[in-house]
Amino acid sequence: MVEPLTLVIITIALALIFDYTNGMHDAANSTATIVSTRVLTPKLAVIWAAFFNFIAFLVFGTAVAKTIGSGLIDIKVVTPLVILGGLIGAIAWNIITWYMGLPSSSSHALIGGYAGSAIAKAGFGVIIPAGWTKTLVFILLAPLIGMVLGVVFILAANWIIYNRNTGPITVNSWSKRLQLVSAAIYSLGHGGNDAQKTMGIIAGVLFSAGFISSFYIPFWVVLSAQAAIALGTLSGGWRIVKTMGQKITKLRPIDGVCAESASAVSLFLATHLGIPVSTTHVITGAISGVGSSKRLSAVRWNVTFRIVWAWILTIPMAAIIGAISYYTLNAII
Repeated sequence: MVEPLTLVIITIALALIFDYTNGMHDAANSTATIVSTRVLTPKLAVIWAAFFNFIAFLVFGTAVAKTIGSGLIDIKVVTPLVILGGLIGAIAWNIITWYMGLPSSSSHALIGGYAGSAIAKAGFGVIIPAGWTKTLVFILLAPLIGMVLGVVFILAANWIIYNRNTGPITVNSWSKRLQLVSAAIYSLGHGGNDAQKTMGIIAGVLFSAGFISSFYIPFWVVLSAQAAIALGTLSGGWRIVKTMGQKITKLRPIDGVCAESASAVSLFLATHLGIPVSTTHVITGAISGVGSSKRLSAVRWNVTFRIVWAWILTIPMAAIIGAISYYTLNAII
């Protein structure tokens, strides 16, 4: 029999491990374009991304954390064991898709595993429809927003270049400088949205175990989550970098600037609204949008559709693993 305090410590540790794998899994989102366009080496790119991942808490609040922690599942029926089962489901699906080189959503793996574990404990009545509605809607909207903004940004950039009659050498030179900025703001958006999901989970553990009397996000939780995702980004995720940066479409520095900027705008908006979106969905849509602006055949749609299938399967598969994990843990503990 595991002591309650021990279970809380184990669950918080596992939440931070998930946050680490989130950074590792999504490192490609922050670095793929800047590496593929050879603006930075892989090592420098992950250092650049990790730094902005970490300082994101200075820019954003904790609206997403509150949605994850208390807006999706009835917090009154949640226990540390439920959260532990959900985390195992999320981490397992992250590892499976990482091994296969698929840029699936760590965010949706988390909410899928969490929901599956909670449903295993108390049935479908634990689901809060309002919180799920906006999340599920953005599963569809996030990549579309990224794609549309990617098209708009690259068309605007091409129009400016054409009207100023700027040569390709000058364009590449300026694009490489701008891509440092666009990669930074994208990493800021990524750290701001994704790290908050782990904050919400840890706060849920503390509340359900009675360590905090009302649901809020302690500052030490904020720092811990930001540090974990930054360290995960430092470890890289080169299987997925190859898929994101090379297999979807061929990218130039100007393409990278537009894709990252489009993604950053989407992430900043969603984080401000407290919506836990998938950073993977957004950047994939943006890269596809930039590529399709040249011609539709410039995008390897078979790769994109393979990625989409991973998105579709993420929540139900993580939920199934989360439910199995809860049943197993409940029997053992």
